[in-house]
Amino acid sequence: MSDTYRVLGSTSRAEIKVKGSRFIGEAIPVGSPQEAKDRLDEIKRREHDATHHCMAYRTGPDGVELRFNDDGEPPGTAGRPILRQIEAADLTNTLVVVTRYYGGTKLGTGGLIRAYGDAANEALSLATVKTVVQRSTIHATFAYDDTSPAMHVINKYDAEIRSTDYGDNTTIELGVKRSLVNDFLSAFENALSGRGEIDISENS
Repeated sequence: MSDTYRVLGSTSRAEIKVKGSRFIGEAIPVGSPQEAKDRLDEIKRREHDATHHCMAYRTGPDGVELRFNDDGEPPGTAGRPILRQIEAADLTNTLVVVTRYYGGTKLGTGGLIRAYGDAANEALSLATVKTVVQRSTIHATFAYDDTSPAMHVINKYDAEIRSTDYGDNTTIELGVKRSLVNDFLSAFENALSGRGEIDISENS
């Protein structure tokens, strides 16, 4: 189980020219397949004179939701090379659209694969990248006298403190890396000798 995944931190755009054709690559952060479709439609409206709008996207923490499209180019020469660049950059929640303005010279299968892949790579190389940490939400409740051992465990497991409520007992909302949840629970129980309460949510 991975605790992290990589996403774009910004939108980027790059253009290359190959034998008179212009290839405009755009790398765009998206949160869902529907958002990818909407952003593609926006580009098609903006670049309505273009010959092709080829694209690929990956979404979801594991990047398992994916799609690519050659938009009229020979099969396998556009969408798949774009997708390979997204995968090579280890990105998800990412859409790359490469818009082509035909320049009058046919590039052949190999030329198209290189051109679409290069345009996608250029756009992705200009974007910033963020690492998202997947955490489970845990509410830990403990008595004042158990503050020291509880905080020791919280600090040891690099738990993110999101909120704290001081009442008769202390309740802290934590974000714990998903791969460490079971170890955290065991350590918390041992440190407090079974005192305190824990509620877990799988939401990050």
